[in-house]
Amino acid sequence: MGGTTQTVCVRCRVTGRVQGVFFRASTVDKARELGLTGYARNLADGSVEVYARGGAGAVETLKTWLWEGPRYARVDAVVCMSAEPEDHRGFGVR
Repeated sequence: MGGTTQTVCVRCRVTGRVQGVFFRASTVDKARELGLTGYARNLADGSVEVYARGGAGAVETLKTWLWEGPRYARVDAVVCMSAEPEDHRGFGVR
């Protein structure tokens, strides 16, 4: 199995000033750049939920990026946990 990359799935909740600052759109851009599938969506409590599926390295890169977010975001916390695989075509906003 040389050269194969393990596929992982995570669901992350990002809190702080993450709505109204293009966080979801920027997450979509980054995830697509990394070849991930999934989504980013606003939650009623003001946080953003991100579901990502793809190679372990790419998912880790996205998780690190979530701590930065776009220019005007202020990220207070990122909590990620393993998730069950879901079928998504590409990466989008919900």
